[in-house]
Amino acid sequence: MSHKQSSLSSTVAGKNQISPEDLADLGGGTFATLSDSKVFSRLWNMKKRLQFIGWLQYMPFGLAAILFFMLAGAAQLLGGRNVALFFTAVGAAPLVVFFSDLLTVKFRLRPRERLPKRRDDLDIFDLMRVRHSCRAFQTQPLTPNDLNELMESVRIHKSAPQTGKTPIRLEYIAAPMNVWPVVNAAQFLVAITPKAYERVAIMDVGRTLQKVVIDATRMGLGTCWIGPGADHVSIQQHLGDRFDPEDEHIICVCAVGYPSRHIPMFVRMFNRQFRQRHPLSALFYTDADFTQPLDVDTLPFKRFGRIYEVCQWAPSSYNGQTTRCVAVTGKKDRSLRFDFYSATASRYYAPVAVGIWCANWEMGCDDLSIDGHFEKLPADKRGAQEQIDGDSPPYYDISWVLEDAHGGVRG
Repeated sequence: MSHKQSSLSSTVAGKNQISPEDLADLGGGTFATLSDSKVFSRLWNMKKRLQFIGWLQYMPFGLAAILFFMLAGAAQLLGGRNVALFFTAVGAAPLVVFFSDLLTVKFRLRPRERLPKRRDDLDIFDLMRVRHSCRAFQTQPLTPNDLNELMESVRIHKSAPQTGKTPIRLEYIAAPMNVWPVVNAAQFLVAITPKAYERVAIMDVGRTLQKVVIDATRMGLGTCWIGPGADHVSIQQHLGDRFDPEDEHIICVCAVGYPSRHIPMFVRMFNRQFRQRHPLSALFYTDADFTQPLDVDTLPFKRFGRIYEVCQWAPSSYNGQTTRCVAVTGKKDRSLRFDFYSATASRYYAPVAVGIWCANWEMGCDDLSIDGHFEKLPADKRGAQEQIDGDSPPYYDISWVLEDAHGGVRG
């Protein structure tokens, strides 16, 4: 195993497996070894086909029912009538779930659902906490008022100052597309950057789109960030001349719409995997080696309150929680800055996750009237050790620098 792969494995050990997109981002070694397996390749291709024709969410329970009925048939042939009856009864349960999901979700044979209520009564922290990945949507499109409000949010946040100088775009698509694991999504925001790789621009995608997502949450809308689960060929077809594959790159998409209570059972089980989060002590530190957890209840860090919590619950690809933060203090132990790092080698989804953290951090600081700004600092200004800026994770991405009332940096 290479030094890069070893470092990646050690930084995510303990809770989260390496997701397929991170394997692909490694570019060699692990992913190549897995891809050489014919069995893995065939299973992966089958999974992708089922995923993008919209059947993968329903197949597990159908296959489970078939398996139990086959066992029942085998038991009947061997003379085990009682055993056959047992397997038949057990197989009936997933069969009922399979057909129920098909009728109510896949074929949409269900009563019309009510539109959700707005959440204007919630503060910014409660909005960020109540927001979750919506993986089932109603079939009715956004009302004209809701669509106008959503697109105004896109306009405002896209025109706001970015961390980098490279422009990013958020394009709206109103068309049903097969995405995994979301069902019945028919409205999307597509994040696009220039094709030439620029990490800061990808962070700006996360930072900008997350602010739109929180505005949508206030409106009562459901949202779901989608990276590897999106069919880029289909997206490009729907974008048409709004996308140039020679010069541009699709970073991710975000499904948006009215949430539905009709959710396939497999998706419900899928959702349960992502309800857990790392403790704050595994995300916030006082040293760049990530060995000394930050005590968020002591001064001067206590003033940031729930900002730590909303970063802890920020969305990330496969709930990888790949972002880490180091609090750096200056003279008289006053807060000076917070450095944000990526803990994996992912070239796309990790910087998007950092950008989402930046958005939550910034919105929280604005609400608490804590002035500061984001800045990418060179290693000598951060006093960073050489290995932190090397070729293996963790990668330094950006800093949030605290400012005093007169605009100066606290030291």
